[in-house]
Amino acid sequence: MVCAATAMLMLDIAVVNTALSRIAEDLDTGLSGLQWVVDAYTLALASVVLTAGSLADRFGRRRLFTIGLAVFTAASAACAASTDIVFLDAARAVQGLGAAVMFAVSLALLANAYPDMKERAGALAAYGATIGASFAIGPLVGGALTSGLDWQWIFLINIPIGIFCLWITRTKVQESRDPATPPVDVPGQVALTAGLFLLVLALLRGNDQGWGSAPIVAELAGAAAALVAFLIIEARSTHPMLPLRLFRNPSFTGAQIAAFGISASFFAIFLYATLYMQQVLGLSAIEAGLVYLPGTILNFVVAGASSQVGEKVSARIMISVGLGLVAIGMVLFTLAGVGSSWTVILPGELVALFGVGLFNPSVIAVALGSVPSEQSGLAAGVNDTFRQAGIAVGIAGLGALIPTGAGLGAGSPQEFVDGLHNAFLAGAGLAAAAAVASFFLIRKNNVHHEVVELPIGAEPVAQAA
Repeated sequence: MVCAATAMLMLDIAVVNTALSRIAEDLDTGLSGLQWVVDAYTLALASVVLTAGSLADRFGRRRLFTIGLAVFTAASAACAASTDIVFLDAARAVQGLGAAVMFAVSLALLANAYPDMKERAGALAAYGATIGASFAIGPLVGGALTSGLDWQWIFLINIPIGIFCLWITRTKVQESRDPATPPVDVPGQVALTAGLFLLVLALLRGNDQGWGSAPIVAELAGAAAALVAFLIIEARSTHPMLPLRLFRNPSFTGAQIAAFGISASFFAIFLYATLYMQQVLGLSAIEAGLVYLPGTILNFVVAGASSQVGEKVSARIMISVGLGLVAIGMVLFTLAGVGSSWTVILPGELVALFGVGLFNPSVIAVALGSVPSEQSGLAAGVNDTFRQAGIAVGIAGLGALIPTGAGLGAGSPQEFVDGLHNAFLAGAGLAAAAAVASFFLIRKNNVHHEVVELPIGAEPVAQAA
């Protein structure tokens, strides 16, 4: 049940990309509207996932999972019923809130259902495989549903799955909670949400409003102030949602930089690469999904083999080499032009996704291995926060390099391609910088050297699982 629900929420990050051109056509929107279709979801997920875990501890994990699942399913129906882009973006934000609750509680439910460590390891392996598979097949599933039916079906398919998971949750899952759960960090939650929202808003509106205009300057200043306030609140709070002491471990810090770097570069650029294939090269949604298939298969093979390679090669090397290959792949993507064949995508795709296959298992191992085992849930939650925030910020930041409307029928395809090349090069630079940072920060032998003291009664696994 947990794996099915997780697959559903993860698919909604990847499945939307191949449907964006059809959404733009049907709802008569431009690039900024499409950016919010993805960013509203990931931004809500990134902002709330840490707090959702502590709420589940206090009020019951099964109860919160049920609420999150119900919100996600209802919001999926609202997305499918959308008749304008504003309504769709708002529904996607609500969907992201439901996804955050589901994701935050899912690992805690697994931990409670499998108290035996050996059985739990198998359950967590299946959970991790579910996440990887969802991202891998997302573009193909989105393309198939959009081409065979219409874009609304990428959301409608969630309804029967959601109802089935609700039934399983209410009839088969036992309730669990932590009566000693500390208070929710409300000031930290407000500051983090405000900071991320204002930053993404400014990046998305900068081209239209002018980067020196009063609204954009105010939004950027407000984002900086809110994020600084968040750090101050977390440093002074007795019950922080993000204990800053975790970052005293260089390996943990390196893992978060790596997660943000790959998400803000490679995973963020998927939106624009898919628009290029459909709007410039003229591929259908299913054809665009099929273009990604060779790379996703390679990613699976490499990720599976990396567990054996990891016994001989340090995680630091796997992560930094993986990010380096992602950077090289993004540079190769600049071979794409207005009159190119779809095969021009393959070299960059294969190199980058080979790197992703090396990267993903290793960065998770470092994030969890650099803290005591009883804090693994918190570490997983922090790592996902950096991943989702990276996608949201990356889509906005890289999109600022692409002329608004170009490639969607309102501008020159050549302008879109030129902007896309700039975005690829910027993303490559970010991935390369993350590779260097992770190489120097992550220790060769990644084990935690400092126990991070948590408030009495805090349950890390439930907080961020």
